[in-house]
Amino acid sequence: MTEPARASALPSEGSIGVRLVDVPANSSNDPRARLYIVDHLAPGAVIHRRIEVSNTTATTEHVELYSAAATIEKGSFLGAAGHTRNDLSTWTSVRPRSAEIPAGGSVTAMVTLKVPFDAAPGEQYGAVWAEARSTPGAAGGVTQVNRVGLRIYLSVGPGGPPAANFSIDSLTAQRSPQGQPIVLATVHNNGGRALDMSGTLQLLDGPGGLQAGPFPASPGTTLAIGDTAPVMIVLDERVPAGPWDARISLHSGVLERSARATITFPAAGAAPPVSTTEPIWLYIAIGIAILILGLATLGVVRRRRRRADSEAPGVAPVPTPAPSS
Repeated sequence: MTEPARASALPSEGSIGVRLVDVPANSSNDPRARLYIVDHLAPGAVIHRRIEVSNTTATTEHVELYSAAATIEKGSFLGAAGHTRNDLSTWTSVRPRSAEIPAGGSVTAMVTLKVPFDAAPGEQYGAVWAEARSTPGAAGGVTQVNRVGLRIYLSVGPGGPPAANFSIDSLTAQRSPQGQPIVLATVHNNGGRALDMSGTLQLLDGPGGLQAGPFPASPGTTLAIGDTAPVMIVLDERVPAGPWDARISLHSGVLERSARATITFPAAGAAPPVSTTEPIWLYIAIGIAILILGLATLGVVRRRRRRADSEAPGVAPVPTPAPSS
């Protein structure tokens, strides 16, 4: 059995929570690095990350801290059952291993990742878990196990991290069984890192010139390298059928992509997928950037040529004739 690496409420009021305290300086602008341990390490490297485990229940809770395997399947990041191991979990240690956290209190723990020198290149997934168990009554009963996890995305290899990339291939307009309009964006991860998708959809040029949105994408879609999965956007039930100029912007961390398509919501079920195009402003921006770079490069070349001519050996400066009296 697998489960998403996220918070799970305890039987008593409140919950156990985990948050990342340390964010690498080179990832301070990456929203994913503020939530999860996301890194690229060479074989033999060691990193340390502090986490804070909090207790908002009304009683002191005994919490076990450990690492375990995780996978990405069908667009979801899933923590493996129990203490299931993989290579990454064997490289990961948590200290302390357990703690008594008072009601309303917290404890800081250290997560250490030590990559062996013979580690194979590639990306691996895991989770750091804070686990609490309920105490059975005197007459016995069922022990409930609740845990909250912090995701680990670790890329291993020499040099810099692989480049992340994705494409938004199509938009599908459909309705839920209750008639709610929904848009599914088909996203393909064609880069070298896993992705956690978020973003917005806006509808323009609708019936009578109407506009609607932006509508947020439903959270929770994670794409492994090479995967294709839908990202769902649920719209207001009052949105007319269309047609609409649908413009979507999705991002994972600091990586962002935009696309557009003309869609119409069916009376029921799903309409055929519509292939997307990139917004024209993107091509304009790329063209301007290339033009500026080309002009800057040309200016540098010309300055270098002038400097080379003035410094060339055997070329004496031409004297300026004195004014005649």
